[in-house]
Amino acid sequence: MSTSTNPVLPAHHFDDLQQQHEAAQLGMWVFLITEIMFFGGLFAAYTVYRSSYHQAFGAASRHLDITLGTFNTVVLIGSSLTMALAVHAAQRGRRRAIIGFLIATILLGAVFLGVKAFEYTHKFHEHLVPGHGFQFPDAALARPAELYFGLYFAMTGMHALHMIIGIGILLVMIRLAARGRFSAEHYSPIEVTGLYWHFVDIVWIFLFPLLYLIERHQ
Repeated sequence: MSTSTNPVLPAHHFDDLQQQHEAAQLGMWVFLITEIMFFGGLFAAYTVYRSSYHQAFGAASRHLDITLGTFNTVVLIGSSLTMALAVHAAQRGRRRAIIGFLIATILLGAVFLGVKAFEYTHKFHEHLVPGHGFQFPDAALARPAELYFGLYFAMTGMHALHMIIGIGILLVMIRLAARGRFSAEHYSPIEVTGLYWHFVDIVWIFLFPLLYLIERHQ
């Protein structure tokens, strides 16, 4: 049963809510394609340099905490579930459920960012941040290892930035839901937000094995 109190009309340049919904979906997919191209460039750079400095990248990877990486992976998978449940609730116009699941998604995202901040702090203490003070136990591998950590901070940093933006969008969605702006007929903002959030989660699913799991068998 819908709990929306404010009927929503389509924007003036759309014939109806269905057309507006389809346009919003298309717009988000186009945006996500550009994001895939952006992260694809980072993945390509990683692949090239890993092929060139396989030993150094493997040695550098062992300085990452695989337990924290695995924990964060589980957290993000959980956030994808709560986001999907928020979309499901929106499709049925269940305002309280929408807000509850969005809050849960934000909390899980905040946990992920907190763990990542802890990891970054640890890398600073270990002098593994690229730059003047970078130190690596094996001096012969120091320069390519510094390159690995440069890619690590660039890739995970951009991912974290996308998560922060996502949390900001979720806060806006919570505010709109609290005002009764969503119903079983109008839920496209929640749905396209879900697409964005799932994309960010999928990026991490690729980052985790690339950065944390290489050479773990040795």
